[in-house]
Amino acid sequence: MKKSPQEQELERMLKSSKFSSCGFLGTDRRNLWEVIEEDAAEIAKAGLTMEELAGRMNEITAAGAEGLGDWVQFSPRLRVIVDDNRGIIPCPWPHQVRCLKRITTVHAVDTGAQIRWSDLNIHLIKEHGFFEGRGSPFRIEPRMLVDTIFAHHQTKPEH
Repeated sequence: MKKSPQEQELERMLKSSKFSSCGFLGTDRRNLWEVIEEDAAEIAKAGLTMEELAGRMNEITAAGAEGLGDWVQFSPRLRVIVDDNRGIIPCPWPHQVRCLKRITTVHAVDTGAQIRWSDLNIHLIKEHGFFEGRGSPFRIEPRMLVDTIFAHHQTKPEH
């Protein structure tokens, strides 16, 4: 299927550009739509929606922001810190969304897993189902994200 001029322009913008010197697609050889489809399949396998995932990420970021640059205990197994880099970054999709330049880092004390995201990542996941391409500095592996921020989150059935 031939890409529309808008799709071609979007893929061009997601490669190295004024928005991101490393690009949002990184070294990934898949096209944008393959990246989105494969990541969406991972989230669907986990039984979640992009909105639920982004909601949890926002909840964790909000809790971490209250720490003013110090680690905050979000839950018994998750610690979070938020670094505010001041300023905004635009979404590469053709709309007028701008996100704060904040980086949230989450540490799972039980597994040692650590994952980070920006406010733009949250927007890209919620609105575009985009976790960035492999090799991108801000690529988030969907399964790792789910396993880290949702593990032990669901209530256990009573016996």
